[in-house]
Amino acid sequence: MESCLFSVVSSSPEETIALGEHIATLLHKGSVVALRGGLGTGKTWLAKGIARGLGVTEEVTSPTYTIISEYDGHLPFYHIDAYRLHGDNDFAAIGADDTLYGNGVTVIEWSERVAQSIPDTALTIEIAILENAHRLITVKEATA
Repeated sequence: MESCLFSVVSSSPEETIALGEHIATLLHKGSVVALRGGLGTGKTWLAKGIARGLGVTEEVTSPTYTIISEYDGHLPFYHIDAYRLHGDNDFAAIGADDTLYGNGVTVIEWSERVAQSIPDTALTIEIAILENAHRLITVKEATA
């Protein structure tokens, strides 16, 4: 079960990045962030902000084709794009499970495609497109 921590309306990629930086302050070693939202909603912008908040200085790009990208920051930052995966077996086959229980923070775009692999403790963030290119970003935490 999930409980809403907060919802924010973002009106630009810069605001989404800033929100990601704030979210990074809530994360620690072993944190998993499950991003949900359609094409073009801003999942990668949010991931860039989380990475920046974790001290990553390298340019963060969507790992659509590499599937997993790793960056160095205050903690290792793992960025996974599950869009091209065909379920939890594919997720396990590429070794993504290792990042979930490692020493860093893992952000998973298209997390709904590998729902059974997402830890119960993951922070879930849903992004929806509103009018005028605004985004509704809802942050949820797992509850017992």
